[in-house]
Amino acid sequence: MKPDLFEAPDYLNLDDLLNDEHKLVRDAAREWVKRDVSPIIEEYAQKAEFPEQIIDGLAEIGAFGPYIPMEYGGAGLDQISYGLIMQEIERGDSGVRSTASVQSSLVMYPIFKYGNEEQRKKYLPKLASGEWMGCFGLTEPDHGSNPGGMVTNFKDMGDHYLLNGAKMWISNAPFAQVAVVWAKNEEGRIHGLIVERGMEGFSTPETHNKWSLRASATGELIFDNVKVPKENLLPNKSGLGAPLGCLDSARYGIAWGAIGAAMDCYDTALRYSKERMQFGKPIGQFQLQQKKLAEMITEITKAQLLAWRVGVLRNEGKATSAQISMAKRNNVDMAIKIAREARQMLGGMGITGEYSIMRHMMNLESVITYEGTHDIHLLITGLDVTGLNAFK
Repeated sequence: MKPDLFEAPDYLNLDDLLNDEHKLVRDAAREWVKRDVSPIIEEYAQKAEFPEQIIDGLAEIGAFGPYIPMEYGGAGLDQISYGLIMQEIERGDSGVRSTASVQSSLVMYPIFKYGNEEQRKKYLPKLASGEWMGCFGLTEPDHGSNPGGMVTNFKDMGDHYLLNGAKMWISNAPFAQVAVVWAKNEEGRIHGLIVERGMEGFSTPETHNKWSLRASATGELIFDNVKVPKENLLPNKSGLGAPLGCLDSARYGIAWGAIGAAMDCYDTALRYSKERMQFGKPIGQFQLQQKKLAEMITEITKAQLLAWRVGVLRNEGKATSAQISMAKRNNVDMAIKIAREARQMLGGMGITGEYSIMRHMMNLESVITYEGTHDIHLLITGLDVTGLNAFK
């Protein structure tokens, strides 16, 4: 494995916008990625396997619920720190960032926000430490962009709930101990339920043959008359707004994470452009290659500013869902375009596992679709600026 020589671009001195804690958190995550992720991730992506041995390291750098209060095992950090951790992890691999995002924003966040004190104390410390891993069940085989159409349901059986249905494209499902599952009650109201591995009728078959997120474990959630204790219902919020609130947190993390993938592609292409000789000079001396690099660093810088500003708004409790959608859509689109341009700069070498670019490019094809597709986020912005609903 080639040494990880990554140097983060900061064209507008954006480090000046960060406090000392932000920088310490980011640098710790960066060093961990260089030490524990970069040397192994290509091998695991090639064999389509999640490196479970990195779970402890993710917990140690605060990647699981970084903004969850310390009394529940979290790091008690702010939203900028959360974003920076996601940036550094996705610089290593989008699939690894997905694992951390799901654990933080889609499992720990709803238990913290919508759960009761007993649920928080039971689940959050074990999730924060990585002793338990979690997954989030919203998407169904026939209901992706329209989650409100879900058919997964539960019935009140007196002393327990009876859960039936299925969820698809679920990160962490194959090894998760806990699933936060969204289902409709008998009145058609959406509620969150905490389902634990080992409950009879609950299975998590793994999804194979992926060309993307190959170092991330993806699966289904199958519920066949699963008896869920009544104390496992999340009591403090129901309706579609509950899971969408979790997705806001996840999408915000993705807006930062995509910057990391773009940074890695840019850094690789920049370094290669200075080393690769053609026609007697480095290819970085040719105008077309400089155009590519100049556009890359410009777009990365704009994305950094966008993510930082949304982070400030989230710290202040002011960020809207539409603002988060804009950041997610813009930054992932930016990253995937940079990955494609960087791949071309490396020529044939760009498709090999000797460099990270092709892996990033394939991963980003998933990132641009999950947590709201590229087009759906466009319509969210359209609705916000016009007040006219294109979804109906």
